[in-house]
Amino acid sequence: MTAASIARSPELTYARRTAPRANAKRRQPDTPMPTIAALAAAYVLSQFYRSFLAVLTPALTSELGATKADLSLASGMWFLAFALMQFGVGVWLDRYGPKRTASLMLGICGAAGALVFAGATAPWMITLGMVLFGIACAPVLMSAYFVFAKTWSPARFAVLASWMLAFGSLGNVVGAAPLAAAVETFGWRPVMAGLGIVTVLVAFALHAFVSDPPASEDHDGGGLAGYGELLRLKALWPILPMIAINYTAAAGIRGLWAGPYLADVHGADAIAIGNATLFMALAMVAGSFLYGPLDTLFNTRKWVVLVGNVIGVSAVATLALQPSMPVVWATVTFCVIGLFGMSFGLMMAHGRAFIPLRLTGRGVTLMNFFSIGGVAVMQVATGRVYEATAVAGNPAAGYAMLFGFYIAMFAIALIIYLFSRDATPKAR
Repeated sequence: MTAASIARSPELTYARRTAPRANAKRRQPDTPMPTIAALAAAYVLSQFYRSFLAVLTPALTSELGATKADLSLASGMWFLAFALMQFGVGVWLDRYGPKRTASLMLGICGAAGALVFAGATAPWMITLGMVLFGIACAPVLMSAYFVFAKTWSPARFAVLASWMLAFGSLGNVVGAAPLAAAVETFGWRPVMAGLGIVTVLVAFALHAFVSDPPASEDHDGGGLAGYGELLRLKALWPILPMIAINYTAAAGIRGLWAGPYLADVHGADAIAIGNATLFMALAMVAGSFLYGPLDTLFNTRKWVVLVGNVIGVSAVATLALQPSMPVVWATVTFCVIGLFGMSFGLMMAHGRAFIPLRLTGRGVTLMNFFSIGGVAVMQVATGRVYEATAVAGNPAAGYAMLFGFYIAMFAIALIIYLFSRDATPKAR
């Protein structure tokens, strides 16, 4: 190994960075509160746009003739567009910072998505609107994580990451019963147009209040080659599959399948669906707050993630085995899935412990690519599973197979994750 390659190695980089950060716990964070508030407001919108389709299912079906496969595709394309943009977002964060990256993408693409969605006359326009929303939201959470990683103590990252998720999950709350009530009062088209205006205003707030952290001393210009270096880090290999799966059930059921399931199996209307998804959204908020400090409490990240996800997948198994359970118990099961399905922030902290500081932007976006990419693939795949296994006159049968598919994917990811290396809160 040459002297130059040794100097660039992740291990030596980590050693160099840990020395000046040894007293980070005593350092006061220098993230201004307006920056955090603007990023949090943007993330509320991001969570809303990934989950609101479940409530609009009856209207889009009756007015546009959208099928379950159409809505599954539209929801999946949001996640696919979001995931694919992570590579560009990571480079832009390291090169230009979060201020321009987040404000421009959210403002331009968010407004365009709302315009297309509000004027939709066919299911393909819904899909196009969701693609634009996915691009708009792609940099939001990673901009917040970039700021946290650069300006706060490493031991605080899991709490900050999880609590940002918790606050942003209010978008799930707004996209449930409040959205259903607004649609009943004003109609879904005016509501979507109004949301476009709100999105532009939040983008202006990002540009006005977000401050770019200073570049790292060993900053390398933000090239795509950094992703290759990250993928060669063997410590990440067993973590990435779990990152790809851990959010799929909570996101898929809350954002897409809760509505059709409750309508088909229980005959629920938009208000009833809105109430059920509201409870699940509140459970997701609580779950993010719950996961935040657990790594510090138990001095482990790996085992908190494992135990939490086992409980969550057990709830999915309950739905698979008893898809015709009373609607009250189905709602309770949704809440358990939401509560324990929010380990993403803790998993980001787990993976980040092995990432060189100079690759922070690309590191968090690579992990986010696997997370959102996993949801995208599962959204589309579950639609195909349901269509292939649905039984005429027995709607519960198709949903049993759909939930069973989630279980199979979780089982694979959990087994692989067992071989991961743990990282304590003090390990960056």
